[in-house]
Amino acid sequence: MPKCSNTQMPKSPNAQMPKSSNAQALISPKAPAQKSRPKHASTQAQMPKLPKAPRPAPPPPAHPGPARARAAPRQAGARAPPGAGRAGPRALNGGGGGGGAASRLRGRSVSAGRAMAAGGRGGFRALALGVSFLKCLLIPAYYSTDFEVHRNWLAITHNLPLSQWYYEATSEWTLDYPPFFAWFEYALSHVAKYFDPKMLVIENLNYTSHATIFFQRFSVIFTDIVFIYAVYECCRCVNGKRAAKDILEKPTFILAVLLLWNFGLLIVDHIHFQYNGFLFGLMLLSVARLCQKRYLEGALLFAVLLHFKHIYMYVAPAYGIYLLRSYCFTANNADGSLKWRSFSFLHVTLLGLIVCLVSALSLGPFIVLGQLPQVISRLFPFKRGLCHAYWAPNFWALYNAMDKALTIFGLKCNFLDHTKIPKASMTGGLVQEFQHTVLPSVTPLATLICTFISILPSVFCLWFKPQGPRGFLQCLVLCALSSFMFGWHVHEKAILLAILPLSLLSVQRAKDAGIYLILTTTGHFSLFPLLFTPPELPIKILLMLLFTVYSFSSLKSLFRRERPLLNWLETIYLVQLVPLEIFCEIVFPLTPWKQHFPFVPLLLTSVYCALGVTYAWLKLYISVLTERISVKQKAE
Repeated sequence: MPKCSNTQMPKSPNAQMPKSSNAQALISPKAPAQKSRPKHASTQAQMPKLPKAPRPAPPPPAHPGPARARAAPRQAGARAPPGAGRAGPRALNGGGGGGGAASRLRGRSVSAGRAMAAGGRGGFRALALGVSFLKCLLIPAYYSTDFEVHRNWLAITHNLPLSQWYYEATSEWTLDYPPFFAWFEYALSHVAKYFDPKMLVIENLNYTSHATIFFQRFSVIFTDIVFIYAVYECCRCVNGKRAAKDILEKPTFILAVLLLWNFGLLIVDHIHFQYNGFLFGLMLLSVARLCQKRYLEGALLFAVLLHFKHIYMYVAPAYGIYLLRSYCFTANNADGSLKWRSFSFLHVTLLGLIVCLVSALSLGPFIVLGQLPQVISRLFPFKRGLCHAYWAPNFWALYNAMDKALTIFGLKCNFLDHTKIPKASMTGGLVQEFQHTVLPSVTPLATLICTFISILPSVFCLWFKPQGPRGFLQCLVLCALSSFMFGWHVHEKAILLAILPLSLLSVQRAKDAGIYLILTTTGHFSLFPLLFTPPELPIKILLMLLFTVYSFSSLKSLFRRERPLLNWLETIYLVQLVPLEIFCEIVFPLTPWKQHFPFVPLLLTSVYCALGVTYAWLKLYISVLTERISVKQKAE
């Protein structure tokens, strides 16, 4: 019997979102290959032994000459050429008793694959429609002062000329986003006038109506179409070859859920109120284009994004180094090192033109008006202080807590004079500049230096240890986390800038999945103080539980053949978030401490979550710095 150990049926399409032919998969170098023996591997070899059933004569071929020539060796009983036993297209189209059966099997396999692929696309559409329906249900929920911020920006851009946009100060919520976002508000205002013209009156501070609420809520839901499309494109870039019996266990499906149903994005945009989904959509779409080696499109999208919201400057080093390494230098040496002679002046020129044209389109009118310094002063308000009203869970939260603890200890031991200690508390919601009592006070320049130093190692790894799109994503996440850890006046919502791109890595490697679970759980829990009204308490707890349980169960199932995603110490840390929430929401309000120390729940939440975020940042950095890259991977 002919040997069929290498016999293999043709691959049928996966049941995931369809892959782009030019998309480069984010493949982990250490991911084990899944081997499985084809079910019908020896079909062609075994078919001649079966009893031959009478069958009608086949119709004459359209081109009898070549057909007879191809069939002659089989009819003469000659030995099949090497590879004829393979279940490839040529073998399946050959003659003999088994050829027809193999062809039928191949047709059934292709049909089943197409059905599974259609099911994958249908699954993605169901996820997108389901989360959109949930967003509609959240329209009557609580909204923050950001609702009034964006209403005021609608009024400013609708009523005032361009020259007054960044000078108007009737409301305390002045326009402090880049010009592209101001034009975005201008476009929305021309739709808003058909819902309620009174919302466009600048003097109507804190104005609300049912039409205003519906319009602003629905504008966020509608612009999330960009985010949904970006998630779809990212799913096409992810390696989906990991074996799975069910579509629900496919990496692409898991990634779609982790992004579309992200808990933090849901509560920040559709309860607290912001337009982060639209902006993150632009970022993820630029990431997808870079993974697909469509470098100019990715660069254009990111340049546009920077002029929508300047917080994305934190991840600009990752984009700049990756484009320089992968696009401006077009080849590597055999050992993976950079081939300096491959530098393309044309590619650098094209990237420079994109940056200059987008910047000119955004800032050009204000440069002509001589208002660029005023715009920059609005975009970078350093007088707001080191920390936001609620401490973001970063290094400065730990720094402030240490200063508080040392102050209390100094007063107890009479080391400090209480008359010289400022009464204003940084935990009381103040956002202006303040001085630390014991530790040295922090300046904007100090935070800039700390951020720059913390980003450098990730940038060096991206240059000297290139891993393609995977290395780019690692650097992007580390840049986002480093800026979150050490930036000036960081908002707690900025943790999403690291969580969302880390989702793409979490479905590729178990080590990244463990880091993702730690960062996501602590980062999302740190957003709880944003929703402090009683009606929203069950909503945020239920949504957090659903997303967290799915994240743990799906990633655990995806990497069930590998080591546990979390060790016992990490598990204990995450479990302790439950009693912390019970104390902050139920126990503390019933104690007399609430009258004298109202900031304690915020302080505990911020400091405890800062420990987890710091740990995830260090663990990811250690993983990137110690990861060994083969010469072959460098060359690729």
